[in-house]
Amino acid sequence: MAPAPTTPDSVVAIVISMSALWDVAGKSLGGRRRRRCAASDQYPTVSSDAVGEWVAEPGRQVVARRYRLRSLLGRGGMGWVWLADDEVLHRPVALKQVLLIDPGSAATHTAAWTLALKEARAAARVDHVGVVKIYDVVEEDRCPWIVMELLSGRTLGEAVTAAGPLPVHRVTRVGLCLLDVLQATHHAGMVHRDVKPGNVYLCDGGRVVLTDFGIASSIGDADPATGPFRGSPPYLAPELLDGGHAGPASDLYSLGATLFAGVEGRPPFDGDSLLATLAAMASDAPAPFLRAGPLRAVIEGLLATDPGRRMNAGQARAALRAIR
Repeated sequence: MAPAPTTPDSVVAIVISMSALWDVAGKSLGGRRRRRCAASDQYPTVSSDAVGEWVAEPGRQVVARRYRLRSLLGRGGMGWVWLADDEVLHRPVALKQVLLIDPGSAATHTAAWTLALKEARAAARVDHVGVVKIYDVVEEDRCPWIVMELLSGRTLGEAVTAAGPLPVHRVTRVGLCLLDVLQATHHAGMVHRDVKPGNVYLCDGGRVVLTDFGIASSIGDADPATGPFRGSPPYLAPELLDGGHAGPASDLYSLGATLFAGVEGRPPFDGDSLLATLAAMASDAPAPFLRAGPLRAVIEGLLATDPGRRMNAGQARAALRAIR
């Protein structure tokens, strides 16, 4: 039997499923894998096994007759992020290349453009210093690229992987910054839906930035395509796993799971497989608290299974300020 034709929605769903499985099977904290290039510490890159048929040649390819690619900063199921030079404004930028499962397919091309525009517009809709800045969306070889500000520092996931769990006072500050970002996002009528250590950037100078609005949706969006497995299971609110709709409370649950990972060094629900992770979440028993100290009460309040009993943003802010 011939396979069913791939529609834009199914293409996007496949990519998102790949991302979710990556986060569980890779045993990462949800961040993109990245290392420093041995040849030059000026440009970070990933290992050579990342190179595939959609990857451009760094230093030679110019995207949209303006952005010269320098190196690959990171990769995930939905796209690869490049360091590039803006040859018009003479500044470094980050370019997110939206991956195409079937580059020759018109349906894939349409889906990729829909995905890129949705992500860029969602991030641009939130006016806050804690949201990554979007400069443009361009096309090269039928592939959409999102042009973003280049962030210094590293993600929370990378920080924990490199140096172990962060101290309570630092995770408390990160929590307060993320609460501000999430409230700005919710006030703009959006739900991020993918808060996790790999999407939280700890910039040089102390700025905390929430990135990757690729699966963000409007509050109350009833589209079935925004179903349960869009996101990273270890950080996904239980109501979304049950097929519920995303709301501010589901972002706050993900914030609690992210803070747990930051202070404890691992996700609160962390199995050896996707099914094991989901089973751990269903048991309503997170991993033991070993280092959280005064953060434990806040994290437990944010991780409440019932959204109606979950700590809200105001309560979480007051509790975190009390710790500081």
